[in-house]
Amino acid sequence: MTNTKTKLANPMKVVTGIDTRWSYVNAWEPKSIEGSEPKYSVSLIIPKTDTRTVARIRAAIQAAYKDGESKLKGNGKSVPAFDLIKNPLRDGDREKADDPAYASSYFVNANSKLAPQIVDRDLQPIIDRAEVYSGVYGRASITFYAFNTNGNKGIACSLNNLQKIADGDPLGGKSRAEDDFATEDEDDFLA
Repeated sequence: MTNTKTKLANPMKVVTGIDTRWSYVNAWEPKSIEGSEPKYSVSLIIPKTDTRTVARIRAAIQAAYKDGESKLKGNGKSVPAFDLIKNPLRDGDREKADDPAYASSYFVNANSKLAPQIVDRDLQPIIDRAEVYSGVYGRASITFYAFNTNGNKGIACSLNNLQKIADGDPLGGKSRAEDDFATEDEDDFLA
């Protein structure tokens, strides 16, 4: 008898923790970077204190490396050493030292040709685009895979779906209308 609820675990798939912050969010419309094919994308900022998510990501990257050995090898005689290929888990303190949003964090850039589903805490679809912005806290479903393109070899990250958990201060200096007009104090400029 087969259990229809049994899921095949994909060792290259990770769901981040709830303290992951989204930056450079392009979840509604695909965006082209320097003439490349348009893609949906997000930079996932993961606090270094979220050791569980970081460990899962590292394990998934290793699984993608093992799974993609033949792709990484290409026409070469051997698979390049892990530390010689591009790694998607990056250190915000080293690579984005001038951006306080990335302090004490790692980050992963995830993208996809297909639009991610975006849901709220209760797993209900988010329709209001203003609810999803750079600065939101939420979980992300991502999958790692090996690539070998034009001599560039490494592990990349595919964006599957997003779940918004909480609002955060908008990144990039733009305020939200809800915050700008939250007070009822009005200066009577006509008086």
